[in-house]
Amino acid sequence: MVEDMNQVDVKDLEVGDTVVAKVTKVEEKQVIVSIENSKVDGIIPISELSSLHVEKASDVVSEEEELELKVIKVEEDTVILSKRAAVAEKSWEILEARFASGEVFETEVKDVVKGGLVVDIGVRGFIPASLVEAHYVEDFSEYLHNTLTVKVVELDREKNRVILSHRAVVEAEQKNKKNKLIHSLEVGQVLEGTVQRLTDFGAFVDLGGVDGLVHISQLSHNHVEKPSDVVEEGQKVTVKILSVDLDNERISLSIKETLPGPWANINEKLSRGDVVEGTVRRLVSFGAFVEVIPGVEGLVHISQISNKHIGTPHEVLKEGQKVNVKVLEINEKDQKISLSMKELADDFVDEEDFAKYQQKEESSGFQLGEMIGDQLKKLK
Repeated sequence: MVEDMNQVDVKDLEVGDTVVAKVTKVEEKQVIVSIENSKVDGIIPISELSSLHVEKASDVVSEEEELELKVIKVEEDTVILSKRAAVAEKSWEILEARFASGEVFETEVKDVVKGGLVVDIGVRGFIPASLVEAHYVEDFSEYLHNTLTVKVVELDREKNRVILSHRAVVEAEQKNKKNKLIHSLEVGQVLEGTVQRLTDFGAFVDLGGVDGLVHISQLSHNHVEKPSDVVEEGQKVTVKILSVDLDNERISLSIKETLPGPWANINEKLSRGDVVEGTVRRLVSFGAFVEVIPGVEGLVHISQISNKHIGTPHEVLKEGQKVNVKVLEINEKDQKISLSMKELADDFVDEEDFAKYQQKEESSGFQLGEMIGDQLKKLK
């Protein structure tokens, strides 16, 4: 910079000098300035006012405005100056510092061009379409004259190349938000979320910035063939947190555990003595588990399967088979139901009723054999 501008003449100025000047006249395609502490006037061509295209000089500067300028050409009685070059020199220093530190800053979108957005940061900065948002954007016209937070992702002073990214800022914010959210989650919490996508093995639910998986087995108390039978994308659901894996950022959720279980108020659905149709779900050595209500299984003990002696339940039953059963006992607390198939058989003799019949005979003082014997004597 020329330090002592007192009575500076044109011949005292050199290309590259920095001067301070006041705008004396704004014309359409150029600006006339008076260099400080000098009688020398200077001209700023419209192309040297900004790093971006300028239609009218008055869009950039106004009369009486004081500017810091770079000398780019010295003629006999005129000095050609550049506002763009003076600003760019300082801007590159700032940009290099921002690039090194990863600083996030704001800038206004000055133009929308094919392939992205243009900004003025002392030099021309470009935000490629792929670096505008974390999602696909079809129309960029809404970004014009809006302010975006960006960071420098590529810098080449020699090629005058500055690449910025708003997407990097958005993704960093999302990651930070996700990290805070996942660390705030606790096993047992019940939250509301939105079903994001369905897979063969379950549904991913957005909890407000982080997704958790509701495995197909946790969608309902009833058997589920495919997740789409129970939930759909975009649906609001209430979920319970089963586990949180901070290292792998995996969250296991359950919809089933937020719903009343099939055993709730079971005594209002079934009573002792009821005869219902059920489905054999499992066969074990000591009996068969039969589903009598969706999600509710009862045990038909091997002794209650048939009036005939059987070695294993597999001799007379198979999984998936429909059977009629009688409810013998209901234990809601322990979630156990005792069932019988034997008591519905045509040749079934109720042992309790038979015992009562025998007691009645004995109390009358007669035995069945004695009564028959007396009748035989009369026939002789």
